Amino acid sequence: MPVSERQLAAFSDKHAWRIPFDTSPRHLAGPGDARHVTHGLAAAGWTRTSDPLSPEIVLRSPDRRLTLQLDPQSATSAWWRLRAEPTDTEPGWYAEFGELVPAEVLGHLTDALIAAPPPRQPDPFQVLESAGWLLDPATAAHSADGMCHVEQRPDQDDARGFWHIETCEPGHGTPMGPRIWHAWFDCHAPDHLVGAFITALANTAPLQRGMFDRTAHHSVVQKPGPLTPEQVVAAHTTRLDTVRAQVRAARRRQEPSPATGPATTGIARPATRR
Repeated sequence: MPVSERQLAAFSDKHAWRIPFDTSPRHLAGPGDARHVTHGLAAAGWTRTSDPLSPEIVLRSPDRRLTLQLDPQSATSAWWRLRAEPTDTEPGWYAEFGELVPAEVLGHLTDALIAAPPPRQPDPFQVLESAGWLLDPATAAHSADGMCHVEQRPDQDDARGFWHIETCEPGHGTPMGPRIWHAWFDCHAPDHLVGAFITALANTAPLQRGMFDRTAHHSVVQKPGPLTPEQVVAAHTTRLDTVRAQVRAARRRQEPSPATGPATTGIARPATRR
């Protein structure tokens, strides 16, 4: 399901008239445009399997193993749900995300679904500490404003435990107030996907939001940024081109190499008898 010219034009029309504001920190930037996620997956060959007239969107990977669901009418606090079916060699896994998770942060995770896993995955807590987050001993980290919390909690079925990420109102004398949004990865979720989400969340670069876009909290900081609306649209298009190139490269790697002919082996062929 490639992203059509009409769909790209609709994205451009929405963003072309808006003056982008640098918005930080990321955990308070608000949901942004969900097409940062859905367009990226469509460019990678994912297909929509839900009713086109329904507000719910269900996208499925080309190999049919992965499913992403966006349900804005969800009866729970999870609007995004990502599932992987088990295979003969790998367990299934599940992750979910609340309504106000920034789409760019979730998009960094879905981009990691498409790319090859890195040979070495940095420790998420080291990434957070380098970004100025405060660490509890080995199991939790808290943003500098005390509103976003990342924990790796023990699980009785797996020694690695599961990951719980939560942005909350200030606690007013208690550790945390009411929840703003959450993310949750079960104990089988691949490490590089958890790492991709946390790395994007910890990134100190601001996200772009329009003047009247919804943010997650009144304490978010917004100021005019250097990007023009045209540059915001161009960055989106460039990202989709990058995703397509990654998918093509992955397909080439999976294709069997052509059989090596005798002429390339260095062994002389006997003359053909007549």
